[in-house]
Amino acid sequence: MTTEATRRTVLFVSGAVALTVGCGGEDGGTGTPSDTAEGAGSPGQELLSVADVPVGGGRILGAEEIVVTQPEQGEFKAFSAICTHQRCLVSEVADGTINCPCHGSRFRIADGSVERGPATRPLPEERIMVDGNTVRRA
Repeated sequence: MTTEATRRTVLFVSGAVALTVGCGGEDGGTGTPSDTAEGAGSPGQELLSVADVPVGGGRILGAEEIVVTQPEQGEFKAFSAICTHQRCLVSEVADGTINCPCHGSRFRIADGSVERGPATRPLPEERIMVDGNTVRRA
């Protein structure tokens, strides 16, 4: 007996895969945002200069999916740049918050906690270290 993939079978399987991928929790997937960001890059990887991160603000590194903030002089934090609501890349750091353009969620630069929804979960923290004048992955 031979099995031949018909157009209907291919469309059905493709649709089932799309539904499986598209369904999930608040994060729009089946895992947490840090599941995809974790392991990206390598420890010691240079991210940016400390001078590039304004005090009371931050810098979004889109390719690395990280946002680095400096809530107070000399205090550096890093978080996933993927919004926990529906996995959009955050687009701005302003007035003490990390802002998502998709649905208006805002996260505090000091700890990644939600200041304004619709997101209900904080941005996952990323491990960094300051090495002289450079911010690196830890």
